Amino acid sequence: MRHTMSSMHIGIDCRLPTYRMGGISQYAIHLIAALAELAGPERYTIFHSRNERRTFVPADPRFSRSDLWTPCHHRLERTALAVELARHRLDVLHSPDFIPPAGGARRRIITVHDLTFLYYPQFLTAESRRYYAEQIGWAVEVADHISADSEATRRDIIALLGVPPSKVTTIHLAANPVFTVDYAPEVVDATTAELDVGRGFILAVGTLEPRKNVPLLLRAYHRLRTTAGLNVPLVLVGGKGWMFDDVFRTIDGLGLGDHVRHLSGVSDTQLAHLYRAAGVLAFPSHYEGFGLPALEALHAGCPVVASDRGSLPEVVGEAGVLLPPDDVDAWSEVLWQVLTDAAVADRLRRAGAPQAARFSWRATAEATLALYHQT
Repeated sequence: MRHTMSSMHIGIDCRLPTYRMGGISQYAIHLIAALAELAGPERYTIFHSRNERRTFVPADPRFSRSDLWTPCHHRLERTALAVELARHRLDVLHSPDFIPPAGGARRRIITVHDLTFLYYPQFLTAESRRYYAEQIGWAVEVADHISADSEATRRDIIALLGVPPSKVTTIHLAANPVFTVDYAPEVVDATTAELDVGRGFILAVGTLEPRKNVPLLLRAYHRLRTTAGLNVPLVLVGGKGWMFDDVFRTIDGLGLGDHVRHLSGVSDTQLAHLYRAAGVLAFPSHYEGFGLPALEALHAGCPVVASDRGSLPEVVGEAGVLLPPDDVDAWSEVLWQVLTDAAVADRLRRAGAPQAARFSWRATAEATLALYHQT
């Protein structure tokens, strides 16, 4: 029987930020905040790790916090979490990290962000491959509905996991509001001076891991320096993930140590400034479930050159240049053109704002709330 809106009790699993403040954690936090902006009688419980000192609960009487003992990604998580949740009598539980408990709610909704581990198992450690392979089939089977970050990911879920199309809904993500602010030039200059990068550089954003395809970008950059005389730095922003050694071996092998800057621990505000100072965002990833750096750059008026794979064509649209992620010549040529042809760069900058405006957290929250109310 369909529950009335006034009786609906929604739980959102927000334990992951305690363990890893990555893209999925950011998604959960921004979604919760956007749901609080929607008027309605729903009641929400936001589940935190018991070790979490921060709170991700909006200042709204409809929202409350509950702390859980069950840790993320534990081998007994499915069962232990279901037991802990039972007393809350949830109508809906949303698991943003795609792994639902074995019970604990009338309906379970999961978000699947990408299927990198199926397309590129060689890009993961053996432990990660084993973990995801054991979880994903069970998760999509027991979930009552699945939210996918992009139409590309939705197609992958249907094709690779045999999920009925009616069970998967595309709900696009949006950028952190910090990337949509119009920062004064002097504020941007202060950050670039602090980080010692100047302006007009090539920017790459993302955790250093194989699927980000950074070695290809390094080879294209080396070619621009040696054959075209390019004299701007390449700035890599992101922490070290797994299997990142190839990135630094490539830097050393090409003699780029004095020209490539690796910045980790950069704040969101600093990154927003870097987008505004960069000459271009280079995003040659083999696969993205959504690709937030591309959207963040579009908001900032930063020209985008991105891979033509996965969800990136959806996010970038006609506002950037899309290239095969294995064509060094094409990347060298297009990056040179964007950095040296003002007309090309201006066209891309002007196209960025309308494309970026197609994605908002309000739209994400409205579509997600509609999923919560499905029978």
